[in-house]
Amino acid sequence: MARHGKAYQDARQRLDREREYQPAEAISLIKQLGPAKFNESVEVHVRTGLNVRHADEQLRGTIALPNGLGKDVKIAVFAQGDAAREAQEAGADVVGGEDLAQRIQDGFDEFDVAIATPDMMPIVGRLGRILGPAGKMPNPKVGTVTNDIGKAVQESKAGKVEYRTDRTAIVHLVIGKRDFEERRLLENYAAVMDELVRAKPSAAKGRYIRSVTFATTMGPGVKVDPSRVRDIVEEPAPA
Repeated sequence: MARHGKAYQDARQRLDREREYQPAEAISLIKQLGPAKFNESVEVHVRTGLNVRHADEQLRGTIALPNGLGKDVKIAVFAQGDAAREAQEAGADVVGGEDLAQRIQDGFDEFDVAIATPDMMPIVGRLGRILGPAGKMPNPKVGTVTNDIGKAVQESKAGKVEYRTDRTAIVHLVIGKRDFEERRLLENYAAVMDELVRAKPSAAKGRYIRSVTFATTMGPGVKVDPSRVRDIVEEPAPA
């Protein structure tokens, strides 16, 4: 069994593992405790009370984070003709059709988001076993299968991200980088929670948001009070 390094263990010992911190406190802690020497991503993990075995209790959608992700989002677009040119002009990193599909089948995976025009889905559909498990399969429900390619590329570049519950009913999302100002991270977190509440399935029963945890890429998780959301961006900045 793999063991965490000394930096991780030191960071973990500085936390109260039983306490649910206020969001601002939690953000401050993970920025201080990140053990890695690189600029880690800041993640939020939201455990819901959904029964994801039921189709009407699954949660999936997209959200445009107000402060972006702090990284260059690489986008692959399946399009041809005018749509392909539109994608390139909007900033897509790689554009193609059968040739792009073949590259992906051969192992190419250097992109974060895949977008496709509807007419290209017969080609993209053959990549389901590759793109599906990686969370990159274009889907009309989240706006990545569309004829408005330029808009879709621009939104993804600006920080629009997809969210969905995993098999254990947890939503995992990156909300920025450790070097973000705390307020920017808190605003992104508030946007995520607002969206999850808005998208709550009508069939959901019992307590919807069970727990929230913040963490950096290499750091320990910090429990967050899930009842505190709206006031986090209204708290005065420290003097």
